[in-house]
Amino acid sequence: MKFYIVDAFSNQIFGGNPAGIVLIGEKNDFPSEEIMRKTAAELRYSETAFVKKIAEKEFRTRYFTPAAEVDLCGHATIGSFSVLLSEGIVKPGEIYINHTLAGTLNIEIGEEAIFMDMGEPKELFKIDAKEDIVELYGIMGISDENQGLFNDIELFAQAISTGLPDIMLPVRDENQLNSISPDFKALSELSERYKVVGVHAFTVNAADGNIHCRNFAPLYDIDEEAATGTSNGALTYYLYLNNIIDKDSVNQFIQGETMGRPSKIISKLMSDEKIQIGGNAVILACGNINI
Repeated sequence: MKFYIVDAFSNQIFGGNPAGIVLIGEKNDFPSEEIMRKTAAELRYSETAFVKKIAEKEFRTRYFTPAAEVDLCGHATIGSFSVLLSEGIVKPGEIYINHTLAGTLNIEIGEEAIFMDMGEPKELFKIDAKEDIVELYGIMGISDENQGLFNDIELFAQAISTGLPDIMLPVRDENQLNSISPDFKALSELSERYKVVGVHAFTVNAADGNIHCRNFAPLYDIDEEAATGTSNGALTYYLYLNNIIDKDSVNQFIQGETMGRPSKIISKLMSDEKIQIGGNAVILACGNINI
């Protein structure tokens, strides 16, 4: 099997979010789940995607963290199709089908970015009880006081999914965002209790007009992640539900700054509430896995 190390949601090597990409030959089957998990653990990135072409314009992709399989991973998908583009397996201007555990999703190979469909957006629950709010912000290492305010709109933490469930956590400004220092053991326990992947903290009060965010998923052995497509897809729906953005909007998210790996993730919210996430990727290295 051929593998690649790709920096996704970036135009520069050592930026964005790194992922492992493994191409499965058309005549070969996926390896066992144990082998794929061990491969992901050996590559040591937050996610590794295993991609197999199954028809002229159709692919099947499975995603593994070092700990377990997950339904979908945005940055590994952008990375996968960047690799397929570099290998001439997909072409600019075409739309492809990607079969995942989160559903069958379209991938658009644009001239300037690759866009992927998110799963159906779903609001799962809101965290608005005072004791739950205090607990959540406390686990993240900051006070809950005056955090969820934007243009006189009171924002609450909400669990949203566009393929993977995450808690959207509003904070008032970039200083608060940068000061987050979670209790990772407590966050893992909370994530397990709420049945979510992790917490996606964000502020809409950034000086540059972008939405700045940080993502934490220690339950899946990811203390912090530099770019998360599924979480920013969920955040796009959160912002829409809370009347911060409108349909037919294009949004830019900045993530990974505190990790020294700044990422740019673009989202599109369509009139039918379908969400797309897009960006670029660069290949750092490639080689063979001798299994």
